[in-house]
Amino acid sequence: MSRIAAALLAVFATSAAFAQSDDLILQMNEARMVRLPQNVATLVVGNPMIADGTPQNGGILVITGKSYGRTNLVALDAAGAVLLDRDISVTRGGVQTVTVYRANARETLNCSPACDPVLSIGDEKPIFELLAKQIEDRNALSTGQK
Repeated sequence: MSRIAAALLAVFATSAAFAQSDDLILQMNEARMVRLPQNVATLVVGNPMIADGTPQNGGILVITGKSYGRTNLVALDAAGAVLLDRDISVTRGGVQTVTVYRANARETLNCSPACDPVLSIGDEKPIFELLAKQIEDRNALSTGQK
């Protein structure tokens, strides 16, 4: 087999392995449901600052992307045997997300259809803090705390 054929075979084999990956991929602030195996006694999320899980009735776990990055989910039975071990990848945003740079300042917008600011890790501190405060105030109003 020629070197080129061997290299192409290696590339296609690697691509197929990634395509068949059992990774759970979601965006920040997005939730996905995962059916848990029977007899789960313990759930562990490697880094709950990246993604977190909330168990629901019927053996369902709701995974929410909290920050971009990679972590994992492990489900154990009462004896400590691993029932599920799954990687989780959380991405920044979808095709509607636009990042605007002004010198060193960064601001993230969601443009679907109009562009509105989005709370995004890595944005310039004054922009991030202003948006976080507005979201906090809005949530307080909606729950009757203001």
